[in-house]
Amino acid sequence: MLQKSSQDLRFLSLGWFVAFLGLAIAEAGEPETLVDVKKGFTEVVVPFLAKHCTACHNSEQKKGDLTLDQFKDEAEAVKAVRLWQDVVSRVEAREMPPRSRPQPMAEEWNAALPWLKHAAAGGKAEAQDPGRVTLRRLNRIEYRNTIRDLLGVDYDTQANFPSDDVGYGFDNIGDVLSLPPILLEKYLSAAEEIAAKAVGDGRPLKPDYKRFDAADMECTSSKNEKKGPKRWLSSRGELHAKFHFREDGTYLLSARCLAERAGNELAKMSFQVDGMDLQTVEVDAVDGAIKLYQARVKVSAGERRVGVAFLNEFEAPPAPEKKDEKGTVRKLLVEWVEVDGPLDTRARSSPSHLRLLSCDPRGPEKDACLRKSLEVFASRAYRRPVTSEELEHLLSLIRVAEAEDLTPEEGVRLAIVAVLMSPQFLFRVELDPDPANAGSVHALNDFELASRLSYFLWQAPGDDELFRLASKSELSKEGTLAAQALRMLRDPRASALTESFCGQWLTIRNLATVTPDPARFPGFDDELRNAMRRETELCFELVVQEDRSVLELLDAPYTFLNERLAKHYGIPGVEGKEFRRVELVDGRRGGVLTHASVLTVTSNPTRTSPVTRGKWVLEQILGTPPPPPPGNVPELKDDAAGQTLTGTLRERMEQHRRDPNCGSCHAKMDALGFGLENFDAVGVWREMDGGAQIDASGDLPDGRKFQGPSELKRVLLGDEASFTRALAEKLLTFALGRGMEYSDRRFVASISERVRASGHKFSSLVLAIVESAPFREQRRDRTRQ
Repeated sequence: MLQKSSQDLRFLSLGWFVAFLGLAIAEAGEPETLVDVKKGFTEVVVPFLAKHCTACHNSEQKKGDLTLDQFKDEAEAVKAVRLWQDVVSRVEAREMPPRSRPQPMAEEWNAALPWLKHAAAGGKAEAQDPGRVTLRRLNRIEYRNTIRDLLGVDYDTQANFPSDDVGYGFDNIGDVLSLPPILLEKYLSAAEEIAAKAVGDGRPLKPDYKRFDAADMECTSSKNEKKGPKRWLSSRGELHAKFHFREDGTYLLSARCLAERAGNELAKMSFQVDGMDLQTVEVDAVDGAIKLYQARVKVSAGERRVGVAFLNEFEAPPAPEKKDEKGTVRKLLVEWVEVDGPLDTRARSSPSHLRLLSCDPRGPEKDACLRKSLEVFASRAYRRPVTSEELEHLLSLIRVAEAEDLTPEEGVRLAIVAVLMSPQFLFRVELDPDPANAGSVHALNDFELASRLSYFLWQAPGDDELFRLASKSELSKEGTLAAQALRMLRDPRASALTESFCGQWLTIRNLATVTPDPARFPGFDDELRNAMRRETELCFELVVQEDRSVLELLDAPYTFLNERLAKHYGIPGVEGKEFRRVELVDGRRGGVLTHASVLTVTSNPTRTSPVTRGKWVLEQILGTPPPPPPGNVPELKDDAAGQTLTGTLRERMEQHRRDPNCGSCHAKMDALGFGLENFDAVGVWREMDGGAQIDASGDLPDGRKFQGPSELKRVLLGDEASFTRALAEKLLTFALGRGMEYSDRRFVASISERVRASGHKFSSLVLAIVESAPFREQRRDRTRQ
């Protein structure tokens, strides 16, 4: 019966998803139609581009894969929104024109930028647009944490679900979190397993029973003899077999035995579990009269060694007149050993069961009990109050179960599966209250705000306090959201920021898959890999927990080490496996750029990669990713020793930069990477490489110079505004679950300015994000009419 109901529920769940995803596709809408822009392209922009840009960015050279002489008129030009957004970003950052070329006069900038910004905004006046977040499926981490908080069940999503796709550097981006059919099937299997773990079936327990013939059991007695299914023991020893105890409880152990006497004592036998004596008996069955002996013992769940042991071997010497004969020997004969239990067969109630069903689903008030229990559970699972129609649907499943002679608990299991398969659970839903009012902006309701906040900081649903405030519409009141964010940052669940945000922002999750060449780096193993990752996590956690300056992530006079990682770094005085804070004295280390985790994931298996490291700094630290490389540029080749052919690594890369297609990007990227060349491919400090002195100097296109990692960090700290802006953009992307749009520039700038004004405190970054328009508001779909 239960199987039939489950199959029916599978069919209903699949149909539910088809209908819901049709609604989601309709919500997504079609691409927006651009409108004409103001005049100014021909009179102002074309002369500006001809004077300062098209000498390099033309249809023939296409430097940086950018062509600016392709447009016939203004109407055609304004359609290239992404191109003008790129141009505006580079012009505002003073990356274009290059410093080596004549720079525009102030009046030229002022004349051209308004049109460029207007085109970059899609031909409309640049307005406050909070953006629109795509319907978001829970990713693996969010699903696991949500099930943990809802039902107290720890379900291993890493092992049972496929990996989530990544967009904009994170795995919580709505645009890439698709729902393939295989995942839907896995969701249903997971829901059934979770429901069974959370709620007992309400039926009496059937005890387990197993009999072991003594002759088939393992024996540790040095003097033993098989006799059919029985076994004689003449010396101390144990008879044992493996048995899986289903759960903690009291079990009955039985053994049929008899003994042969010798001396003044009866044979003594103990019942044992895992070699421990639990109860000892005297075997008084003698003269061939076999007898049953039993013991009630408490045993913990799991596979254990169960059996009996002969304790008091004895051999009496022969009488003086019979000295040529053997003496009498005390023996124990065991026919079989049985395990039966647990003896308490009443229906079980787990902590999850008691939390979900706090009343008796079989009592006179069972209807009210089930209604209240499911109302609370579904509301927390859907992250907003369940509707009366949704609740009636869940209660109808219990009535169907009762009609099929299932227990109320089994009916509740079906309801739990239905909830866990609902799109309202699997997706974080934020539907338009007035979808006909296309393109306008509306504030999120309190429950949607609560979900955004909790999945931002905890990767999990909100707690009772957050849900209570949302229920009273108090979360959206001035100051309340900020106060809750500060409270939640102090909660241990905020460690999810370290695992999910820090791990992906700094790309240290990739440590799990990097494979440095074992011939060149024989000391690299999983223990060192884990220590590398933990150092970076602890440094990030300290900034979060103590509300320190985010600039300490760039440079700090401390780090966290255990003995293994300290030896890897050549830092003395650190012993043991536990991590502890260590003050740094030589200036080599400090800040994530010098962590072995980052240095290893930005290296090749056999050698360092200044290009990869420089690109990492541009993308993760400065927020200015370079364009994709041309497809016809060959990679640098290594010899067997991991050295680049034809000159040192720096010499080879300088040859590489002479290619006009490469030089503009690599001039900055390579310089940043060379600043970290004192660290090898697994983050060990070095002065020499392949017999040559390391040259860790860098010369940036804007004229700044540095020598080695310490000066590189000072250069980056000198441009702390870029780092703060980049970090704000990364954390806002993570918080919203969507990539940044051109219209987000003003919000990112406002957030980063607030962080700088606060002394770069981490809490100020979080508060600026949760109080920003993109976090609190949503743009309606412009295509819905």
